[in-house]
Amino acid sequence: MTDVRALVEQYIAVWNESDAGKRRALVADVFTADAGYTDPLGAVRGHDGIDQFVAGAQQQFGGLTFSLPADPDAHHHLARFQWYLGTPGAEPVAIGFDVVELEDGKIAEVHGFLDKLPG
Repeated sequence: MTDVRALVEQYIAVWNESDAGKRRALVADVFTADAGYTDPLGAVRGHDGIDQFVAGAQQQFGGLTFSLPADPDAHHHLARFQWYLGTPGAEPVAIGFDVVELEDGKIAEVHGFLDKLPG
């Protein structure tokens, strides 16, 4: 479970890293080369697609940060966890729930769900 928590924390770090070079290195560390990411706002594949999707979210929600409010729940090659987007210490402006498929210590697929969106 500790390895899964560390991987999920790195995943959250990808979403918070605004330096393009550092974010790209994190994407390579966290995701398999052909990883997929799907949520209600889009679907992308590969390091380039994931990096560009994250960069777009950062432009839209500049100044806000993602956080992990609780430990992920994991079994076999799957993990699920909730995330918050907002200002630390304040009510989150967005809340989501992701299910990830793991492969060789990296994320191979992300299935994202949005529970609360900014109004």
